[in-house]
Amino acid sequence: MILAARSLVDALAALVAVYSLTTGALALPQSLHPDRSVVAMALFAVCFALSLLLARRRDMPPWLAGLNVGASFAAALLCATSIPNPNDAGDLHWYVGATGCLLVVTALRRQAAFAWLGIGMVAAQTLVWAGLPGMWQANVPVVALWIAVTFFGTRALDRAMRDVQQFARAEREAVEWQAAQEAHHSERQVRLTQTSRVALPMLRHILATGGELDEPARQECRVLEQTIRDEIRGRRLLNAAVRDQVIAARRRGAFVQVLDDGGLDDLEASAMEPVLDRVAEAIAGVRSDRIIIRTAPKGSDKAVTVVGISIDPTAAALGLEDEGEEVDLWLELDRPEPARV
Repeated sequence: MILAARSLVDALAALVAVYSLTTGALALPQSLHPDRSVVAMALFAVCFALSLLLARRRDMPPWLAGLNVGASFAAALLCATSIPNPNDAGDLHWYVGATGCLLVVTALRRQAAFAWLGIGMVAAQTLVWAGLPGMWQANVPVVALWIAVTFFGTRALDRAMRDVQQFARAEREAVEWQAAQEAHHSERQVRLTQTSRVALPMLRHILATGGELDEPARQECRVLEQTIRDEIRGRRLLNAAVRDQVIAARRRGAFVQVLDDGGLDDLEASAMEPVLDRVAEAIAGVRSDRIIIRTAPKGSDKAVTVVGISIDPTAAALGLEDEGEEVDLWLELDRPEPARV
């Protein structure tokens, strides 16, 4: 929006600049010192071209803004000394319009202080040289009005752009929040469905027995409670095959941990299925007392680590579990390649 406004003002300023230079060229025969007017025209043309080219899509550098101020004041001095009667309206005052174009572009390029300084210097020179009536004849107040409109218009556009950016940021945040809520809702539904599938048979058994459970049923409740915990801690490490093998290992007395630390969050579910099937095969093939399934850290070329540990009963009875541990399984599965679009 700001770039479009700048382009429009640049185009209008260029038209006024061409008109001013044409008027100045046509007024050369009336000038007392045509050579001074030609120098002023050349100085204005160079500065105007630099202002449009060097600051096309960014703020004007301070050195160029200072050059524009100096060129405006120099053009006013050169042309004023070439006008026979300062109180006569005519084409010899072309330099005022040209100065206005140059300073308007300066203000539009975020150098409003230099623009105000330039028009102030031109107004002071005109006031000293031609008095207050001469300022009106030379249209200096009109040029000051141009700069004021540009200054306040640019500030209004800046505020509008900030508001648009804030609204866009708020909209993005709202969309992200809604997406997160929908994801949480979907995740809850999946977890509740899975929990119901696992726990419903036991709940019906508890209801049928009036809460009087024998030891095998109590042990099954412990297994189911650990399985439900897996839905929270295991997340993406679980599919139907892994769930079945984990439950089977727990029912035979193994201690199983399923820990998803977030290292697989960037992978599609379809890419994880072969990895999880391999995990299920590994668990089914061991009789370890302790099984740990864990995701690899982020940035690793591995996806999942599966460790199976057997404990010597004698060492366990003596409280020497660490010395009686034997690693039955150490499996590191490679990270699957992301799907190509």
